[in-house]
Amino acid sequence: MLIVMRHGASDEEVRRVCDVIIEMGYQARPMPGRQRTTVGLVGNDGRVDGSRIEALSGVQEVIHVSKPYKQVSREWKAESTIVSLPGGLTIGGEDVVVMAGPCSVESEQQILAAAEAVREAGATVLRAGAFKPRSSPYSFQGLGVEGLHLLRLAKAETGLLIVTEAMDAEQLDLVVEVADVVQIGARNMQNYSLLKELGHARKPVLLKRGLMATIEEWLLSAEYVLSGGNAEVILCERGIRTFETATRNTFDVSAIPVVKKLSHLPVIADPSHGAGRRDMVVPMARAAVAAGADGLLIEVHCDPDHALSDGAQSMFPPQFDRLMAELRIIAPAIGRSICVEQTTRRGWGS
Repeated sequence: MLIVMRHGASDEEVRRVCDVIIEMGYQARPMPGRQRTTVGLVGNDGRVDGSRIEALSGVQEVIHVSKPYKQVSREWKAESTIVSLPGGLTIGGEDVVVMAGPCSVESEQQILAAAEAVREAGATVLRAGAFKPRSSPYSFQGLGVEGLHLLRLAKAETGLLIVTEAMDAEQLDLVVEVADVVQIGARNMQNYSLLKELGHARKPVLLKRGLMATIEEWLLSAEYVLSGGNAEVILCERGIRTFETATRNTFDVSAIPVVKKLSHLPVIADPSHGAGRRDMVVPMARAAVAAGADGLLIEVHCDPDHALSDGAQSMFPPQFDRLMAELRIIAPAIGRSICVEQTTRRGWGS
């Protein structure tokens, strides 16, 4: 339920609405806007009788949110959410943010070389996994805590922000210490205990769509994080599993405008996992930006032929550099721009 206050409603009137919601046994979420304040009622598992709230001073109307995902929906919040990161970087505004780097951290030399390469090309966030969920138990599982230390070093050396994955609640505290954005991979999209923990983490979350998840299921997973009090969620379309075998996954470009219509959360795209083939990353990245993606998550490796994970879909640095040049041409055509690396963040600390 959403309570819309009248224009000019006093702070006392807003507080009274919140108090009544709490008395009714629910949680109140005041949301000041440009024109007026709205108050969200959360914690209900069915339709709430709003007559008691409608009678309160300062209330203009009570709206029953029809979507199963409440706080994630545009019904709940019409304005697009802009997620703020350290150093002034934002996701969800006019700038398209590019996050790039290897699939996983393999060594100090490897991650530093990759970080420098993507920074020089214009990326603003370094992506790399310290903990890696793999289909085979015999595949490289990541360096773990050592990988986090190396990501911290790369951040100090280049000034790039860090996005890396947490696989379970036990790892979360370790990842939060290093990451500027905590990634939740496709296999963990419905790991509800982990999503609940992220609701209390107060750290931006990048939530990938599950391999066979519908858009509604994806948004409901985001609702778990928001219901815990963390509104800093970035959705990531990374392709879904279909009957097609020509590509690793089917990159659902249409999901980008669909989700942006249904939800106020920013949406980025991962064309590397979407196709699973290096030669297809460029056209899929172009398409994602043209479709309205707020950012890209791209795998780049200085020696992908010898990468310990996902080498076939990782770009060589010169390829990534050319892609960035092309994106700087595409983005202005739709009223966007590619976010550039801010030198004020370089060496700002670990």
